[in-house]
Amino acid sequence: MSSRRIGIVVLSLLALPLALIVYFWHPEIPVEELKATLGGPPSKFIEVNGQTIHYRDEGQGAVLLLLHGTGSNLHTWQGWTDTLQKRYRVIRPDLPAFGLSGPSPDRDYSMAGYSAFLDGFLDALGVDSCAVAGNSLGGAIAWHYALDRPDRVRRLVLIDASGFPLNGQPSLGFKMAKTPVVKQLMTRVTPKSLFRKSLLEVYAEPDLVTDSLVDLYFQSMLRQGNRQAFVDRVNTPSSKRIAELSHLAIPTLILWGGDDRWIPADHGERFEQAIAGSELLVYPGVGHLPQEEIAWLSARSTEGYLCASGW
Repeated sequence: MSSRRIGIVVLSLLALPLALIVYFWHPEIPVEELKATLGGPPSKFIEVNGQTIHYRDEGQGAVLLLLHGTGSNLHTWQGWTDTLQKRYRVIRPDLPAFGLSGPSPDRDYSMAGYSAFLDGFLDALGVDSCAVAGNSLGGAIAWHYALDRPDRVRRLVLIDASGFPLNGQPSLGFKMAKTPVVKQLMTRVTPKSLFRKSLLEVYAEPDLVTDSLVDLYFQSMLRQGNRQAFVDRVNTPSSKRIAELSHLAIPTLILWGGDDRWIPADHGERFEQAIAGSELLVYPGVGHLPQEEIAWLSARSTEGYLCASGW
């Protein structure tokens, strides 16, 4: 092969990844622009530890605090809120690093950092105590906060919660966020198809993964600073406190999707064994997000448990 042809081949090989980068390059969306689609009524905003936090506060009664997972936002709890606000005061924030709340000023996405955030958030809202429910990362934050503030967390609901070690990363996005060079590209290069792929992994029923659902997650990630915050969060060292679960003396309900491909259902059994007196309910044919995939059923399961436990 002539040197000219070799040169053409080399240039072609270089041009393809560059073309893909240009094609999937997406600018950040200013938070004020996103408020029109993700932050309309009944959304509210409040200052907590130097950060403007997006949240919704609906219903009356005993407080139920809802914490979403990685890459998600408060909209994951819409079905739960529709059901549970008839009995409870349901509060759901966009956690730091996600949604309209965006990146934390100090870039601290450790469990200790999230516990400090929850203390400040509840203080700002004048909430002394509450039941806390969390999914995935939100579940990990919930049980860490229960360890830190057992006086404040009166009931605990863990939904496909993280905490026990996994064999590898749960999804391609997590793997990419841990890969040198690639993780820097992720702060600007964002294939929308990656979000559809991830949602098809966390939903057991693929027909529920609609274009509007993909758009919701995609737009939320494009909020200014969120892609860098996602990388920062994924690269934050894991907590070493899992053995402390045996210290919890809080009524705890554990909900799990039987077909969870990110955090297998046997992790629910491990939480049940670790937390004395806890109750485990596994939903066959459901994935990683029961609060979305079977919103009404999982909300009613939670309501029944909270009522029976006196909350």
